[in-house]
Amino acid sequence: MSGVPAPTPTRAIALLALAGFSSQAMVRAADSLLPQIATDFSVTVGAASIIVTAYAITHGSIQLIMGPIGDRFGKFRSVAVACACCSLTVLACALAQSITALAIARLCSGLTAAWIIPLGMAFVGDVVPYERRQEVLGRYLTGQITGQLFGQAAGGIIGDLFGWRSMFFLLSAIFALTAIALFREYVTNPGTRPEQNADERSRGLVADYTTVLSNPWARVVIIAAVIEAALMWGAFAYVGADLHLRFGLSFTLVGIIVGTFGIGGLMYAAAVPHLVGRLGQKGLATFGGLLVGLAYLMLAVAPRWWVAPLAVVAVGLGFYMLHNTLQTNATQMSPQARGTAVALFSSALYVGQSLGVLGASFLIDRAGGPAIFTIAALLLPVLGFWFAAMLRRRS
Repeated sequence: MSGVPAPTPTRAIALLALAGFSSQAMVRAADSLLPQIATDFSVTVGAASIIVTAYAITHGSIQLIMGPIGDRFGKFRSVAVACACCSLTVLACALAQSITALAIARLCSGLTAAWIIPLGMAFVGDVVPYERRQEVLGRYLTGQITGQLFGQAAGGIIGDLFGWRSMFFLLSAIFALTAIALFREYVTNPGTRPEQNADERSRGLVADYTTVLSNPWARVVIIAAVIEAALMWGAFAYVGADLHLRFGLSFTLVGIIVGTFGIGGLMYAAAVPHLVGRLGQKGLATFGGLLVGLAYLMLAVAPRWWVAPLAVVAVGLGFYMLHNTLQTNATQMSPQARGTAVALFSSALYVGQSLGVLGASFLIDRAGGPAIFTIAALLLPVLGFWFAAMLRRRS
């Protein structure tokens, strides 16, 4: 029976998706709660946004060391520990009595939450055969996408009804319950502790990074991730501001429209088996790039505001077609240091997003949102075609 592949640990992956839900909900809820936090601590919204910056700094940087740790001590167990720690750091957010204390708590929550999604993806890479991996990763994405939607919506609603602290109390409880479920699964399910060949075991931080970065295909995937994040998020960060300035929409309506991005992501997750079977990775990269480019062009030339929700849904669908293809390749670019490779991929996304938002900030006041959307509309299809061509060369 040794030639029979082990069954996919479906329940374990579902619990990792729940952990991803908790992580994304915690991030996005803070965005929605900023006005209430600013009022409570008698500071401006700009000053309160330090809690977003503090989180981003540690979330992006800690990924450079947590990948090798996950490779060394086990990815599933590392995610369980991270969720347990998140329950404490998010509880500290709820109990903070000053904006400084809240910023420190958010900094700590960035340290603990950064482990969850990359190591979850790396675990999927360990236990799911490559030919099925994109479909499973697409399903795994539903946790992150629904967490994003929940965080944006529930943060505002629960904050209005019960105060901003109540949202952090709720998220702390969700993290605690998720950690308990993950630890129980780890103890009872041998599938959470996959056996690795000798050449697939961590050899230390420096050796693992050397392994990843010396791989030409890994460098291609990482470069593509930086470019994708810069173009995609550098433009998307200003969709809400453009809708408010160009069409005079209320912030409530702007929030609803921007939130439809998640609908596009869920459409992809629902259709991923069909899309992978019909288009393959090369087709997904090509058509994903084309679709997200067309959607940004729609935003750039939109004559009426009602075009925006349709365009944002298309942005979400096209983005995940391209992005999930990159994710799948990230899980396979260095199997002997998979946690390190996926963590480096995730960190590349963070770097790209930061560069994109910074670069677009110089354009938004001078040329407006349509100019930024047009640049993304022109270059994202090029990225999709280029990556599809690299996949053909690799195959």
